[in-house]
Amino acid sequence: YLPPLDGRSATKHLLLDFNERTVPPPAHVTDAIITHIQSGTTQCYPAYGDINERIAEYAGVKPSQCMFTNGSDQGIDLIIRACCPDGSEAIIPAPTFAMYEQAALTENLKILRPWFTREDGFPTAAVLSTISPRTTLIVLSNPNNPTGTPISKADMLSIVKAAPHAAVLVDECYFEFMGEDSTMVGEVSAYPNLFVTRTFSKTWGMPSLRIGYLISHEENIKALCSVRGPYDVNQLAIVALRAALANKDYVFDFVNEHNNQSKPKFEEFLSQKGIVFWPSAANYIFCYFDDPVGLEKRLRERDILVRPKKDAEGTLGLRVSLGTLDQTHRLIGALEELLASPPAKKLKTQ
Repeated sequence: YLPPLDGRSATKHLLLDFNERTVPPPAHVTDAIITHIQSGTTQCYPAYGDINERIAEYAGVKPSQCMFTNGSDQGIDLIIRACCPDGSEAIIPAPTFAMYEQAALTENLKILRPWFTREDGFPTAAVLSTISPRTTLIVLSNPNNPTGTPISKADMLSIVKAAPHAAVLVDECYFEFMGEDSTMVGEVSAYPNLFVTRTFSKTWGMPSLRIGYLISHEENIKALCSVRGPYDVNQLAIVALRAALANKDYVFDFVNEHNNQSKPKFEEFLSQKGIVFWPSAANYIFCYFDDPVGLEKRLRERDILVRPKKDAEGTLGLRVSLGTLDQTHRLIGALEELLASPPAKKLKTQ
């Protein structure tokens, strides 16, 4: 997985290409990092204290059902390494986040790919019919990346119950944009095959610090903790997270502006222009423009970055992340001008 990171600049560009929080975390988070750096303790190994308890309190689970990880990517990798024997089968509905397949292929799993569609959403029936005794992993990205497709809790429960012999990984990377009624966290005590991963990268604004968490049955957490290293998460991530959890209103202020103002405004624009897009429960929308390659380039020339992605049929679209209302107005203004004035065609030369 080689994301196009080179050349991105938070000071130069409007970054709508990586589903990140589009504004920095507030001063109480960044000041905590600065204070720690100036404390003269960076030569020491990380000390985690009660951070696991604080994360568990936020998630509404017992500390024994929770472990913090180096981003949610590490949680995904740990689950697959610990649960999936060489040569077994993984059901990974597609298109989706590339790290699931990378981790699965590292363990030499055979990947089966039921397809998301814009019309029907998550392929529940296809997933259920694909489960076999050889299945050791089922990935449920809720909401899915890049399409933003939500998966109903009833459908996820039906899959968990249908595959008690397999690890069901529910990735709730964008949980805060969806809300409490979407999560599977409350089911981990009842279903030992259920694993939920989350991150502090997206709404919390800390992807560069690499911290996430994993929630599962207590026995699973014990086993996974014996697989990871003792210092996998750096101290600056812990310091920043401790400050963020102590005053987390900024997270939900951003979510509320996105959900109630910014995203509806962009959806309205797309509908008015007749631009087809996937219904999304996340902070990004997968859209089909007539010339996605050219439009992405012209937006980049205006310092607005978006991400080309393909759907199940190989059709190229643009996945557009969304942030504040002002940023969405800037994006819409640029698109209005660019769509009204398509680039001139180059003349063929003999």
